[in-house]
Amino acid sequence: MTTETPILNDHNKQEFPPMHTAEHILNQTMVRMFGCERSRNAHIERKKSKCDYTLTGEPTAEQIAEIEQRVNEVIVQHLPVSIEYCTRDNVPATVDLGKLPADASDTLRLVRVGDYDICACIGTHVENTAEIGTFKIISHTWEGGTLRLRFKLL
Repeated sequence: MTTETPILNDHNKQEFPPMHTAEHILNQTMVRMFGCERSRNAHIERKKSKCDYTLTGEPTAEQIAEIEQRVNEVIVQHLPVSIEYCTRDNVPATVDLGKLPADASDTLRLVRVGDYDICACIGTHVENTAEIGTFKIISHTWEGGTLRLRFKLL
Protein backbone atom coordinates (compact mmCIF):
# COMPACT_ATOMS: atom_id res chain seq x y z
CA MET A 1 0.00 0.00 0.00
CA THR A 2 1.15 3.53 -0.71
CA THR A 3 0.60 6.54 1.54
CA GLU A 4 0.94 9.31 -1.03
CA THR A 5 -2.23 10.62 -2.66
CA PRO A 6 -2.14 9.76 -6.37
CA ILE A 7 -4.19 11.37 -9.12
CA LEU A 8 -7.32 9.29 -9.73
CA ASN A 9 -10.24 9.42 -12.15
CA ASP A 10 -12.70 12.23 -11.50
CA HIS A 11 -15.92 11.35 -9.71
CA ASN A 12 -19.11 12.54 -11.39
CA LYS A 13 -21.21 12.95 -8.25
CA GLN A 14 -20.87 14.35 -4.75
CA GLU A 15 -22.43 11.88 -2.30
CA PHE A 16 -23.74 12.64 1.18
CA PRO A 17 -20.88 11.09 3.20
CA PRO A 18 -22.99 9.50 6.00
CA MET A 19 -25.36 7.82 3.52
CA HIS A 20 -22.57 6.68 1.23
CA THR A 21 -20.67 5.14 4.15
CA ALA A 22 -23.88 3.45 5.31
CA GLU A 23 -24.14 1.93 1.82
CA HIS A 24 -20.70 0.35 2.29
CA ILE A 25 -21.84 -1.21 5.57
CA LEU A 26 -25.13 -2.38 4.03
CA ASN A 27 -23.28 -3.98 1.10
CA GLN A 28 -20.96 -5.93 3.39
CA THR A 29 -23.91 -6.96 5.56
CA MET A 30 -25.71 -8.34 2.51
CA VAL A 31 -22.57 -10.20 1.40
CA ARG A 32 -22.22 -11.76 4.86
CA MET A 33 -25.89 -12.62 5.35
CA PHE A 34 -26.79 -13.88 1.87
CA GLY A 35 -23.49 -14.62 0.13
CA CYS A 36 -24.51 -12.25 -2.67
CA GLU A 37 -22.48 -9.62 -4.47
CA ARG A 38 -22.47 -5.98 -3.42
CA SER A 39 -25.42 -3.98 -4.79
CA ARG A 40 -25.63 -4.12 -8.56
CA ASN A 41 -27.60 -0.89 -8.72
CA ALA A 42 -27.59 1.90 -6.14
CA HIS A 43 -29.08 5.36 -5.90
CA ILE A 44 -27.60 7.13 -2.88
CA GLU A 45 -29.09 10.48 -1.81
CA ARG A 46 -29.26 12.57 1.36
CA LYS A 47 -32.97 12.00 2.17
CA LYS A 48 -33.38 8.39 1.08
CA SER A 49 -31.48 5.80 -0.91
CA LYS A 50 -31.98 2.43 -2.56
CA CYS A 51 -29.84 -0.59 -3.41
CA ASP A 52 -30.65 -3.66 -5.50
CA TYR A 53 -29.29 -7.13 -4.71
CA THR A 54 -29.53 -10.33 -6.71
CA LEU A 55 -30.56 -13.15 -4.37
CA THR A 56 -31.55 -16.79 -4.81
CA GLY A 57 -34.70 -16.41 -2.70
CA GLU A 58 -36.96 -13.78 -1.20
CA PRO A 59 -35.85 -12.70 2.27
CA THR A 60 -38.29 -13.07 5.14
CA ALA A 61 -39.56 -10.12 7.19
CA GLU A 62 -37.27 -11.34 9.97
CA GLN A 63 -34.26 -11.24 7.64
CA ILE A 64 -35.11 -7.69 6.53
CA ALA A 65 -35.26 -6.65 10.19
CA GLU A 66 -31.95 -8.43 10.81
CA ILE A 67 -30.29 -6.51 7.96
CA GLU A 68 -31.27 -3.23 9.61
CA GLN A 69 -30.16 -4.48 13.03
CA ARG A 70 -26.76 -5.68 11.79
CA VAL A 71 -26.05 -2.43 9.93
CA ASN A 72 -26.85 -0.44 13.09
CA GLU A 73 -24.67 -2.76 15.19
CA VAL A 74 -21.73 -1.88 12.95
CA ILE A 75 -22.51 1.85 13.02
CA VAL A 76 -22.57 2.05 16.83
CA GLN A 77 -19.12 0.47 17.07
CA HIS A 78 -17.69 3.88 16.08
CA LEU A 79 -15.36 2.29 13.54
CA PRO A 80 -12.76 4.44 11.79
CA VAL A 81 -13.22 4.92 8.06
CA SER A 82 -9.85 5.10 6.34
CA ILE A 83 -8.46 5.43 2.84
CA GLU A 84 -5.47 3.69 1.35
CA TYR A 85 -4.06 3.38 -2.15
CA CYS A 86 -2.70 0.41 -4.00
CA THR A 87 -2.02 -0.71 -7.53
CA ARG A 88 -4.31 -3.22 -9.21
CA ASP A 89 -1.75 -5.99 -8.78
CA ASN A 90 -1.66 -5.42 -4.99
CA VAL A 91 -5.40 -5.35 -4.27
CA PRO A 92 -6.40 -7.51 -1.28
CA ALA A 93 -8.14 -10.73 -2.36
CA THR A 94 -11.39 -9.72 -0.63
CA VAL A 95 -11.83 -6.60 -2.80
CA ASP A 96 -14.15 -7.18 -5.77
CA LEU A 97 -13.11 -5.17 -8.81
CA GLY A 98 -16.03 -6.37 -10.95
CA LYS A 99 -17.73 -2.97 -11.07
CA LEU A 100 -14.60 -0.95 -11.74
CA PRO A 101 -15.01 1.23 -14.84
CA ALA A 102 -12.88 0.28 -17.83
CA ASP A 103 -11.03 3.60 -17.65
CA ALA A 104 -10.14 3.30 -13.94
CA SER A 105 -6.56 4.19 -13.13
CA ASP A 106 -3.97 1.55 -12.27
CA THR A 107 -3.77 2.99 -8.76
CA LEU A 108 -6.93 2.31 -6.79
CA ARG A 109 -8.39 4.04 -3.76
CA LEU A 110 -9.60 1.59 -1.14
CA VAL A 111 -12.05 2.62 1.55
CA ARG A 112 -11.96 0.61 4.76
CA VAL A 113 -14.69 0.66 7.41
CA GLY A 114 -12.82 -0.66 10.43
CA ASP A 115 -12.29 -4.39 9.96
CA TYR A 116 -15.85 -4.77 8.62
CA ASP A 117 -15.57 -3.72 4.98
CA ILE A 118 -13.05 -2.76 2.32
CA CYS A 119 -13.78 -1.84 -1.28
CA ALA A 120 -12.48 0.25 -4.15
CA CYS A 121 -14.30 3.60 -4.12
CA ILE A 122 -13.64 7.21 -5.09
CA GLY A 123 -16.67 8.65 -3.25
CA THR A 124 -16.88 10.71 -0.07
CA HIS A 125 -17.21 9.14 3.37
CA VAL A 126 -17.37 10.02 7.05
CA GLU A 127 -14.23 9.58 9.18
CA ASN A 128 -16.00 7.43 11.78
CA THR A 129 -19.23 5.42 11.72
CA ALA A 130 -20.40 7.48 14.73
CA GLU A 131 -21.15 10.25 12.19
CA ILE A 132 -23.73 8.16 10.29
CA GLY A 133 -26.77 8.12 12.57
CA THR A 134 -29.37 5.36 12.67
CA PHE A 135 -29.97 3.25 9.56
CA LYS A 136 -33.66 2.58 8.79
CA ILE A 137 -35.07 0.37 6.03
CA ILE A 138 -38.22 2.20 4.95
CA SER A 139 -39.44 -0.37 2.41
CA HIS A 140 -38.38 -3.30 0.30
CA THR A 141 -39.61 -5.10 -2.79
CA TRP A 142 -38.86 -8.48 -4.32
CA GLU A 143 -39.18 -9.03 -8.06
CA GLY A 144 -37.53 -11.48 -10.41
CA GLY A 145 -34.70 -12.42 -8.06
CA THR A 146 -33.95 -8.81 -7.12
CA LEU A 147 -34.34 -7.39 -3.64
CA ARG A 148 -34.63 -3.60 -3.60
CA LEU A 149 -34.00 -2.00 -0.23
CA ARG A 150 -35.04 1.62 0.34
CA PHE A 151 -33.48 3.24 3.38
CA LYS A 152 -32.77 6.49 5.16
CA LEU A 153 -30.73 7.77 8.07
CA LEU A 154 -32.34 9.14 11.20
